[in-house]
Amino acid sequence: MKLYSTKNKEQFFSLQEAVLKGLPDDNGLFMPEEIPELPKEFIDNLENYSFQEIAFIICKHLFKGVIPENDLKSLVENAINFTAPVVSLDENIHVLELFHGPSLAFKDFGARFMAQLMSYFNRGNDRELVILVATSGDTGGAVAAGFYKTLGIKVVILYPSGKVSDLQEKQLTTLGHNIAALEVEGTFDDCQALVKKAFLDKELNRAVRLTSANSINIARLIPQSFYYFEAYKQIKNKSKPIVFTVPSGNFGNLTAGLFAKKMGLPIAHFVAATNINDVVPEYLESGIYTPRPSSPTISNAMDVGAPSNFARMLDLYCSSKNVMTDEIAGYRFTDEETRQGIKEVFDKYNYIIDPHGAVGYLANKAFLKENPTMQGIILETAHPSKFIGEVEDTLKTKVDIPERLAILKDKEKEATSIGIEFNPFKSWIMGNY
Repeated sequence: MKLYSTKNKEQFFSLQEAVLKGLPDDNGLFMPEEIPELPKEFIDNLENYSFQEIAFIICKHLFKGVIPENDLKSLVENAINFTAPVVSLDENIHVLELFHGPSLAFKDFGARFMAQLMSYFNRGNDRELVILVATSGDTGGAVAAGFYKTLGIKVVILYPSGKVSDLQEKQLTTLGHNIAALEVEGTFDDCQALVKKAFLDKELNRAVRLTSANSINIARLIPQSFYYFEAYKQIKNKSKPIVFTVPSGNFGNLTAGLFAKKMGLPIAHFVAATNINDVVPEYLESGIYTPRPSSPTISNAMDVGAPSNFARMLDLYCSSKNVMTDEIAGYRFTDEETRQGIKEVFDKYNYIIDPHGAVGYLANKAFLKENPTMQGIILETAHPSKFIGEVEDTLKTKVDIPERLAILKDKEKEATSIGIEFNPFKSWIMGNY
């Protein structure tokens, strides 16, 4: 498997280089030289394969022998060891529940797979690997859980102060051991900017082995394609074309869906669902991409004003807005509309959905109204208990908290507060690793 940078298609990197490096030196993003189309027989018979078998077959075709099959099977089995069930609200509206992993968010799939892959590639290296990760909510908890006590790897999580839920914050600030948290006095975009600057700083990279665990790292993105196949497999009636509706912030999840389609999964359309941080829906309408500072919302994991994976989307569509809009529709919703969506799903289907899923529900509803011959799968990206205050206030009903989240409530937060300037952040990294 070879990969190139979105800013330079002439230079190629191995999978190991791309995974451990995180970002190319030119600040582009790694992309596979080839996204292979999977055998039609496999696609047509997905129901005969387990989730783990689907993940293994995808990796086998994508990696092209980079990892021996027995090692790859073991890697996949250790990473993808929880379910991704589809719940049908009615015959045309389905919810793909991606919150059955250890941190109760879809990021568990990518984080656990990446932890296994990095650990495999890092074997025999006596230099510690330091992972930098910016989070707007769920990524930090998933990465913390995925890499907890992994030998030879330390994790530094940057999160925006006051802009993640209480339980999300506890997930990334209470583990300790090889997990450190930095509370940034700024936005997610500020956190992400610090991480990107760190990878471009030559002095820092000479002193510390750095890599990334955000969806800017290709190792996070690849496993997110697995559950598109798993979801498609579970839809019994495939006579109606299937559209995937994806609540979107940094757009890694939607980009992974585009990978799945390129691999041959018959996805009729994608719906990019955002809150008021709507730079991609705006681009789909106008052809003009205008990144800007993010605004806080109740669907905080989508509070991204400069989505990194948009560069990958442009690469996949050869920077053609017209081609992109043939396959992706964009919708945005306010907090008040999101609350109405949470209430509507509960009143109509007796199903509790989190704020991000509610944005997806509203976008799916709007798209199906314009395209009544299709059916939609909404990616429900996090368990509603992670946003318990907002959901309970909206529904006036109690939300059960899974035990693995409830035990964090009384744990003490451990985080270091920093500003948005790069040099103090750089000094902290060099002083601690």
